[in-house]
Amino acid sequence: MDSRDWIRDGVRAVAGGVLSVALAITNIPLFVLFVVSLVLTPVLGIGLVLLPLVTALIRLRARLSRRLAATFGMPIARPYRPAPPSRGLLVRYRWIITDPATWRDFAWLLPGAVAGLVLGVLSLAVPLYGVEGIVLLPLWIWLGTGEYGYGVIWPIETVGQGFLSLPQGTVILAIGLAMAPYLRRADALLTRLFLAPTRNAELRLRVSHLTTTRAENLDSQAAELRRIERDLHDGAQARLVSLGMTIGLAEEMVEADPAMARKLLAEARETSSDALVELRHLVRGIHPPVLAERGLEGAVRALAMALPIPTSVGAAVPGRLDTPVESAAYFAVAEVLANAARHSMARSVQVQLWHSDGKLTMRVSDDGLGGADPAGGTGLRGIERRLAAFDGTMSLSSPPGGPTVVTMELPCALSSPKITPSSETA
Repeated sequence: MDSRDWIRDGVRAVAGGVLSVALAITNIPLFVLFVVSLVLTPVLGIGLVLLPLVTALIRLRARLSRRLAATFGMPIARPYRPAPPSRGLLVRYRWIITDPATWRDFAWLLPGAVAGLVLGVLSLAVPLYGVEGIVLLPLWIWLGTGEYGYGVIWPIETVGQGFLSLPQGTVILAIGLAMAPYLRRADALLTRLFLAPTRNAELRLRVSHLTTTRAENLDSQAAELRRIERDLHDGAQARLVSLGMTIGLAEEMVEADPAMARKLLAEARETSSDALVELRHLVRGIHPPVLAERGLEGAVRALAMALPIPTSVGAAVPGRLDTPVESAAYFAVAEVLANAARHSMARSVQVQLWHSDGKLTMRVSDDGLGGADPAGGTGLRGIERRLAAFDGTMSLSSPPGGPTVVTMELPCALSSPKITPSSETA
């Protein structure tokens, strides 16, 4: 890490300390409001309305702390149970009261306030003390105020002693900037201790996630089966029926009109060829032959060669993936590349594939216009659903003006060594 990165991280941590202090101050009134709403529950049912509102504010406050912790390398998942479908006051109240995460949030409010205030003030005070030694006191002395006050280490009585505070302030500022990220991580550790999901909560969230992705995957598979049935019915099946009728007519006319029979047989041959082509296209949509023959890397290189945009592929996947995972990865990359070709106006595209720590990472970047949005109907939602069926994730960075970077991750294992060596294709 060079000096600029070190200074940037320190300044960012100091800013995080200021934000932590501001947020910690809100913990006290939230704690009081939660206790009051519990006490008022038996009184005319006021708590039935007040407690959900206060809990929503507490969860918003906890979410801000989780996001702050994530900026310093400590992501914390949300531990809350899914909201009930009913919106009744009693149902919602019972959902909140019976969720263990509600009480963990409540237990965190006071310790979180103390830690946020103490660590936040330390993150800010030490660098400010160094800045005082560098800027303020020498400035006052240079202006000749006559009241020099105290320096960083010892009282300042002369101009020379005032300027001696400069190196001291620089050292203290450097210590403060170096210390601030560690103070932020200490605060994040306490936040994770209270606000991270417990083992039971993680299992419960995992089951909920798998239930959702399984339902989406079943819906997707049902839609795909309907598409295949429709394509078979409207395409290959219709041609095969026509083929049978043509052959039947040829059989009836083979003795009475051989020339016409030969013509009908020629038409039947053409119809059979067209039906075979349609069947091949249909099968290719289910599992591309290039994927089965060359694996993921070779199939992605074939996709890159077919794009109208210059596309480079770099891969470090020393093995084959399980067929379902390989297919999901291939179609996810194919969808992203298709989006880049249709919408990005890019001049070049880069695809990177690598496998490490039991996870396949696929990164597709382009130098196009940017502004991609999963809610914009560009197929990115479909990619997320496809990957989620295998516990995969997708992240998108696409500011207006570009570049667009789509990063997809799939937990998987390599099943067999790869035969063809990795190389670069443009």
